[in-house]
Amino acid sequence: MRAVRLLLLVLGVAATAYGGWLLRGQLDTTVPWLIGGPVLHDLLVAPLVGLAGLALGRLVTNRRRRAWITAGLAASATLLLVAVPLLWRPPSAPPNPGLPDRDYPLGLTAGLTVLWAVVAIALVVDTIADHRDPARRSEQPADHAERRSPHV
Repeated sequence: MRAVRLLLLVLGVAATAYGGWLLRGQLDTTVPWLIGGPVLHDLLVAPLVGLAGLALGRLVTNRRRRAWITAGLAASATLLLVAVPLLWRPPSAPPNPGLPDRDYPLGLTAGLTVLWAVVAIALVVDTIADHRDPARRSEQPADHAERRSPHV
């Protein structure tokens, strides 16, 4: 097992060195992205996601509804992450005549609108189902206080 790990280590170091060698001509444009991405994540994205999670946990106590909202937020973040390079700057290559030009901001807006419409419909359906079936409503605690021990 030790030999396999050593072989994987050597292959990983060799692949990293080869990638760095290929990247040496583009370091001036690549380094800001390689450094800026983690810094932006750690200083802005991670704290905002943490605060949104705390607020969501306090505001939405029903687990099913919180799951729908969490899924919508995760899908929104993914769409925004994919859209950043397309929205940040124009393409570096000339347009491909076989592909139509796209309005990326409009496409992102439409995608987010459809996504949140689906989440809203799911939340409405879940609320209606809770009102029709009292047993389903009792499956979920109304708030965090009911989960605590009565002796606290």
